Amino acid sequence: MINESAYYKSREEICRRNDSISPVLYDEYGVKKGLRDAKGNGVLAGLTNISRITSSKTVDGAKVPDEGRLWYRGYPIGELINSIGKEKMGFEKITYLLLMGEMPSPDEEKDFGSLMGEYRTLPPNFTRDVIMKAPSGDIMNTVTRSILTLASYDEKANDTSVENTLRQCIRLISEFPLLAVYAYHAYNYSVNNESMIIHRPSPELSTAENLLMMLRPDKQYTLTEAKVLDTALILHMEHGGGNNSTFTTRVVTSSGSDSYSTVAAAMSSLKGPKHGGANIKVMEMIDDIKNHVGDYSDKEEVASYLSKIIDKEAFDKKGLIYGMGHAVYSLSDPRERIFKSYVQELAAEKGRNKDLDLYLAIEELAPVLIAEKRRIYKGVSPNVDFYSGFVYDMLGIPKELYTAMFATARIVGWSAHRIEELICMDKIIRPAYMSVMEEK
Repeated sequence: MINESAYYKSREEICRRNDSISPVLYDEYGVKKGLRDAKGNGVLAGLTNISRITSSKTVDGAKVPDEGRLWYRGYPIGELINSIGKEKMGFEKITYLLLMGEMPSPDEEKDFGSLMGEYRTLPPNFTRDVIMKAPSGDIMNTVTRSILTLASYDEKANDTSVENTLRQCIRLISEFPLLAVYAYHAYNYSVNNESMIIHRPSPELSTAENLLMMLRPDKQYTLTEAKVLDTALILHMEHGGGNNSTFTTRVVTSSGSDSYSTVAAAMSSLKGPKHGGANIKVMEMIDDIKNHVGDYSDKEEVASYLSKIIDKEAFDKKGLIYGMGHAVYSLSDPRERIFKSYVQELAAEKGRNKDLDLYLAIEELAPVLIAEKRRIYKGVSPNVDFYSGFVYDMLGIPKELYTAMFATARIVGWSAHRIEELICMDKIIRPAYMSVMEEK
């Protein structure tokens, strides 16, 4: 009988020997690893009318870092958030904006909210036969499996017309909170030996309100809690066509594949720790800092430990302050600036101001320390995920659901880009790879 461990260990060595490519060749052929140049600028792969991100400006003919800005369908994200108001939920309204390309009228907003409420249900016995059959702590995998299975209940699953795709996307957006929360409850019951909780969603409630209601045994939540979660979902909805999961959506859509397979592929991209799992790493880092820093208000003590993290002497020894820096933004992430005030309001309500002080200290100190110790082409600032894990923790959302919360929001952007790809391109995405293979 073959010793599997020894066999695959030896095969790994063979693969590494035959698959290794000299870094010199990437420079020789002008290959931009990760489709980004040395300064972090992305290779232009397409055009979009859905959103825009800027992080620099031109001064005397030179490109210099600038405050980050984000627009959804031409509207600055800050103005959109402010237009919703303090006591109203806006997820459904902004979903309409991103999908349709224009702001809904009051009647259109009402009708769209009602449609999402009607769609917020699953096929008969789906929870029992699909979600509860193979529970797992990997909620993203469970939800992805559920998305693929939902195709079996759609008579027009393979119809890629814009009209049908729009229907499928709105239904998936509406169903997503159920898939995520029920997947967690199935895991919590089967693996953690806790009680099984299955609350039916309410058509009258918003996406954020339903998430909190379905997650909690007593169904109770405050307006502040719902508003903060609603804002988090809006800020995570969309971020240009070049982020990994949205580009995956574009690539799979271009092949002519169906909506369920496309969203499942985007889910597989998002669950990667380099993409959607960033807030979990922030929380793990914060826990580590709490274990090694006695006084959060002592900035010298905090700075000393952050220096050890950057020098690869502490935490996971990778030299990263998680939640700091972004592939696009330099001086600031506009989403983080907006979110920060909501975080402060929730921390005050929850009595978590001491924890907030630690976050604020890191936000102040980390960019300075990173700039001192690293060769940086652009500024370093906190990104939106620096605070999102803290918010989820204050809301009582378990870590297993963090990335699924991101997906609950980002599926809106995926859907908008899928529709735009269907309308504008009609050409399969197929970049080139230079062969450096030795002929034998």
